[in-house]
Amino acid sequence: MATEATLPASAVKTLLLAFASAMVFNVTAHAADNAADSMKIRLTINGKAMTATLLDNVTTRDFLSLLPITLTLEDYAATEKISYLPRKLSTAGAPAGSEPSAGDIAYYAPWGNLAFFHKDFRYSRGLIKLGRLESGSEALRNPGALKATIERVPQ
Repeated sequence: MATEATLPASAVKTLLLAFASAMVFNVTAHAADNAADSMKIRLTINGKAMTATLLDNVTTRDFLSLLPITLTLEDYAATEKISYLPRKLSTAGAPAGSEPSAGDIAYYAPWGNLAFFHKDFRYSRGLIKLGRLESGSEALRNPGALKATIERVPQ
């Protein structure tokens, strides 16, 4: 004689709520991953547009709040083009520093400037990576000041 085990209604309700919560968490996490993947900006210099993919961090989100913006990029150390931003960005939870590569976009917290690297550089304390140019970093090697417009790419 077979017997069926039945769960009390409260246990079934708890299991269903746990399952629904797990599904919502999974969808939310997936959406957050996609949002981070699609954070893109366009950098336009002398009519040439370059696209960059940004990391999802507090400093990047604060930078995005300044866009669109037009800046004058100046040479620095034959390695990068820099420009000071209108205000300092949040660095909450940021790493102590980073080692940039050609194509990286970073924020140098001690000075409050944005940096576009066209050459690799050593580890720098206070340098927070924001993202990376997908192509075109060679345009940043042109000597002298460059006017650049930075805007968010619509998703």
